[in-house]
Amino acid sequence: MRCRLRLSIAAAVAAVTVSACAATPPPPPPPPTGPAGQPGPVLRDWRTIITRTDRDRYNRRDAAWTLALQQVRRLPGSGDLSGLGALIDPDAARAGVRPPVGDYRCRTVKLGSQGGEAGLGYVVYDWFACRIEATPAGLKFSKLTGSQRPGGLLFTESGDHMVMLGSVALAAEPPANSYGQRPDRDLVAVLERIGERRWRLVIPWPQNESNLDLIELVPN
Repeated sequence: MRCRLRLSIAAAVAAVTVSACAATPPPPPPPPTGPAGQPGPVLRDWRTIITRTDRDRYNRRDAAWTLALQQVRRLPGSGDLSGLGALIDPDAARAGVRPPVGDYRCRTVKLGSQGGEAGLGYVVYDWFACRIEATPAGLKFSKLTGSQRPGGLLFTESGDHMVMLGSVALAAEPPANSYGQRPDRDLVAVLERIGERRWRLVIPWPQNESNLDLIELVPN
């Protein structure tokens, strides 16, 4: 009798154990990892975020280059274009676009004029301070000084360019708001590597003044 009782108790314990195991949900999958197995951010596809207006700007960036360079050739400008080299070459992008995190010196070159023949064909600005930092949402670009300070998140698109969705802060305003909060300040840009330690942001059809803005980036 005692033997049968022990067997019954053992069977009941085994049944409870199997039931508990069956009811226990599987462990969650491990978080995505970055370099060296470190936890990495999960970025949404920029195509699910971009506005219709900025998608059109992005798709027509070749037309922005063409019009802007035509205006550069026939309109007066401000600054020296002769030493810019690959910066103003539409086909200068190289492979290996991902930039290092850190501080950069940067300068803006505006090409073309939204004012047509009455405007300047180009403006070359002096150097300012910029930064690329790693955030929980991915790489973020910020222009830190100057009267026009764009900033935004960088999304991997291909081996030779990344897409930035961002916004612009003006004058003494605080840093730019997140993309989509102010349509009149939103921008789409393409990041390209154009030299051994040289990158550019290409901003087609900016909100004001020019038809194409370039921001040259050189690590400090």
